[in-house]
Amino acid sequence: MNALQARLVQLANQAGRVASLATPSDPRSGSFDDSARARLRVLLAQRHHAACKDLPGVAIAPGVQLVETVDTVPLSGAELASGRLAIDPIGFSQLVFLDTETTGLAGGTGTKAFVVGLATLAPPQVRIRQWLLTRMAGEGALLHFVAEALPPDPVLVTYNGKSYDLPLLRTRYRMNRLREPFGDARHLDLLHPVRRRYRGIWPNCRLTTVETQLLGTPRVGDLPGSEAPAAWRRFLATGETDGVRRVLTHNARDLSSLAQVLCALNALD
Repeated sequence: MNALQARLVQLANQAGRVASLATPSDPRSGSFDDSARARLRVLLAQRHHAACKDLPGVAIAPGVQLVETVDTVPLSGAELASGRLAIDPIGFSQLVFLDTETTGLAGGTGTKAFVVGLATLAPPQVRIRQWLLTRMAGEGALLHFVAEALPPDPVLVTYNGKSYDLPLLRTRYRMNRLREPFGDARHLDLLHPVRRRYRGIWPNCRLTTVETQLLGTPRVGDLPGSEAPAAWRRFLATGETDGVRRVLTHNARDLSSLAQVLCALNALD
């Protein structure tokens, strides 16, 4: 049994059927390989469809899943309307918290954002929208939906977004020949005020450390960001969704924490 046959048997068994893989009478004709490849494509499509149905959210385009959640956090509009970071009341409605999960941590043109999360505020609620790439071909559609979701003249809030998230996304828009939507958007990267105040005081300035030290809400059972690429590749290869679900939870927690960190920093003397 060759590799293609073995793969068909595996997929057919996963689908709950017994594969019939008789060898063709004339192996030189290539008809078996053509037929097997067609069957493999069908089985892969069926498995992909079943896996996506097991994910949270809804499929909004081929290869793109939208997940929407609402979190309640201890913040109010008044905390953002005044304070040391000076987010004026007009800009309050334009705040967009942004965080990505990517196929690698080194960046570069081969790195994709397979989750893009945006959050907006209606204190004390944080509305979170996450676009999950469920197959490679959906990247252009995902980027299109993210661009459409941004309000006019957004004020972006990230954590290390100036060095990582925004440059990566701009590259992906260019690679897909799409107009990148960020332009000259105002951008508040919270890593920098955290570093100015706490470098040398805390062991590091990672977001999880900020949550523990500043917010008093350490994470328990969180999927480390370094494991996110493997979880997504496992989903693509096997249809296993548990890891991707944990990635989405991790990303949503990042977005909620950004809103709380902004308020906490804003309230400091």
